[in-house]
Amino acid sequence: MEKNIHEDCGVAMIRLLKPLEYFQEKYGTWMYGLNKLYLMMEKQHNRGQEGAGMASVKLASEPGNEYMFRERAEGKNAVTEIFGNVHGNFKGYSAEQLSDVAFAKQNLPFAGELYMGHLRYSTTGKSGLSYVHPFLRRNNWKAKNLCMCGNFNMTNIGDVFEKLTLQGQSPRKYSDTYILLELMGHRLDREVERNFVEAQKRGLQHQDITRYIEDNVKMSNVLKTTMEGFDGGYVICGITGSGEMFSMRDPWAIRPAFYYKNDEFVVLASERPVLQTTFDIECEEVQELKPGQALIVNRKGECSLQQILEQKADAACSFERIYFSRGSDRDIYKEREKLGQQLAEEVLKSVDYDVNHTVLSFIPNTAEVAFYGLVHGFKKWLNTKKVEQIAALGANPSHEDIYAIVSQYVHTEKVAWKDIKLRTFITEGNSRNDLASHVYDITYESIAPYTDNLVIIDDSIVRGTTLKESILRILDRLHPKKIVVVSSAPQIRYPDYYGIDMPRLEEFCVFRATIELIKERGMDNLLEEIYRQCKIEIAKPKGAEIHNAVCGVYDPFTVDEINRKIVEMLRPEGMSTPVELVYQSIEGLHNAIPHHKGDWYFTGKYPTPGGMRLVNQAFVSYYDEVYNK
Repeated sequence: MEKNIHEDCGVAMIRLLKPLEYFQEKYGTWMYGLNKLYLMMEKQHNRGQEGAGMASVKLASEPGNEYMFRERAEGKNAVTEIFGNVHGNFKGYSAEQLSDVAFAKQNLPFAGELYMGHLRYSTTGKSGLSYVHPFLRRNNWKAKNLCMCGNFNMTNIGDVFEKLTLQGQSPRKYSDTYILLELMGHRLDREVERNFVEAQKRGLQHQDITRYIEDNVKMSNVLKTTMEGFDGGYVICGITGSGEMFSMRDPWAIRPAFYYKNDEFVVLASERPVLQTTFDIECEEVQELKPGQALIVNRKGECSLQQILEQKADAACSFERIYFSRGSDRDIYKEREKLGQQLAEEVLKSVDYDVNHTVLSFIPNTAEVAFYGLVHGFKKWLNTKKVEQIAALGANPSHEDIYAIVSQYVHTEKVAWKDIKLRTFITEGNSRNDLASHVYDITYESIAPYTDNLVIIDDSIVRGTTLKESILRILDRLHPKKIVVVSSAPQIRYPDYYGIDMPRLEEFCVFRATIELIKERGMDNLLEEIYRQCKIEIAKPKGAEIHNAVCGVYDPFTVDEINRKIVEMLRPEGMSTPVELVYQSIEGLHNAIPHHKGDWYFTGKYPTPGGMRLVNQAFVSYYDEVYNK
C-alpha cells in the first residue's frame, strides 16, 4: 500500500456508569475513564496521524463552573500531546488532592464521567487545528452544548448546505464536519425548546424547567431529523453539555463501530480488538453497531440501541478488512490469511510450479498476514505433490529417495525492509525521487541470483508509485530470475468518496494503464462516449437511479491485458528482470471476506447515489482536463 494513501479516521468513547468515587476505590484512581480513553486512542493510532482531539463532560457541575472540556493537537504525536496537556493541568497539586474525588470534581478539568476521542486523517487536503475533531458548539444552556466528532465523508454536502441556508442559517465554513455540527446543533436547539414548552405546560419554573429539559432530551429525535438527508459513509459521535452521549452508523453499513457495556461503563471504538485489549474482554462480548443504528446513553446512564434510519444497503467496506483495520482482530486476521492462501495457484502458475527455486516474501508491514496465507497455500500444494511422488516410488523406496522428496520446502525470506520516511520539507523533484528510491531496503544475498524467482506480496497496489520509484528498482539488485508482484486485493479501479483519500481516477495505475491501452488501439471515441454518458448521469435529478458510466473504460480489456500494461508503465528504466503481476480476483475477495460486501473500489458498485454521481464527475473532470483544455 502506498505510504501516502490516507486512512479513514478513528473514534473512541467511554461513559462511566458509576460515580468517580467507585473507580477511585476499586481501581485506585478517578482517572479510570481518562486513562482508558488514552489507551483506546493509542491502539487506533493507525487510523489517524494528522491530528487528534478529545473532550470530556462533568455531569454535576454548578453554575459558574466549566463542565465541558476539549483538547486538540496536530501531528503524528498528537495523542501524546493532548493527554500531556490534560495531565499538565494536574501539576502543582499534591498526591492527596489528586486522589480526593470531591476536590477533583470541584477543581480539576477533565475530571468527568463522559469522554470522547478522535484520530484524524484528512480526506479533503485541509489542515490546521480548526479542522481537527471534536468540533464544539457552545451555549449557556447545558443541553444545547454539542461536541461532535466522527469517521465520515459526506458526498452531498452541497445539498445539505442548501438545506441549512433555506432554514435561514449562514454557515461560516463549507465543510461536512462543520455543516453537520450546525445542522445537528440546530435540531438539538429545537429538541430543547420542545421540552421547554412541555415543561411550561406542566407548570414548572426556573431551574425545574432546566432539570426537566436535561432529563427528557431525546437524542433519537435529533438524529432522525439531522441524518436523513446525508449521503456517505459515517460513524457520527457526540456528547452534550447535559451528559447525553451518542454514536450512529450510516444506513449503508460502510464505516464500522463496535461497543461494549457492563454495569460500570459503556464504550465504543472503530475497531473491535481495541476494546478487547483495553478492557480485557472476549471477542464475543463486543457488539457491532448495525446499519442506521445509534447507541445512545442519556444523562442518567440509561443505555439504548435505537434504529434511526432504515438499513439501505449491506455495503460494509472491504478495504477496512484488507488494509485499514488492525490485523489483530480475530476475523480480519483469518480473512487476510485466506486472501493470501487462495492466490497460491495463480502464483504457482507464474513461476511454472518451480517451488524449489522460488522465494516468497512480502512488502512490510500490512501484507504480512496475507504472506502467511500464501505460504500456507504453497505448503499445501507441495505436500500434495510429496505424497504423489512418494506413492510413485513403489513398494520398496530407498531411504535416499524418500529423504529427497520430504526435504523439499517452501523458501521464505524477509527480503524487503521499510527503511526511512521522506521529510516533507524536501520539495525539489529530483531530490524527492532519489530519496523515494530508498524508502525500502533489501536483504542482500537472500536469494540465488539468476536462479530463484522472487514472489513479493502486498496488500494492494493503488498508484504504483512506490513500486516504480523504490520496490522494483531495489529488488532488481538481487538479480532474481523473475519477480512476481502479488496483490492480495483486486485491481483498484475507482475512487473512494466515503472517508479514504483516493478521489481522482488518474491517480490509479490501473486506470492509467487502461487509458494507454485505449490510446494504443485507437479507441479514443470510447472515451468520448463515456464522457457523454457520464454527463447524462450527472444531470439526472435527485432521486433518479444513477449508473456508473466509467465502468465502460475497462469493459474491452481483460485483467491480464491491463496487468501487462501496468508492468510496462511501472518498470524502472534499465531494469532487465522479467516482472509479472498477480491480482486477487473479485470472486476471491468475496470468498475471503463474505460479510463485507462494499467493493466499489474494485467493481464501481457504489452503494449510494452520491458515490455514483461523484465517480461520473471524476471522469468528466479528468476528460475536461486532458482533452478539453
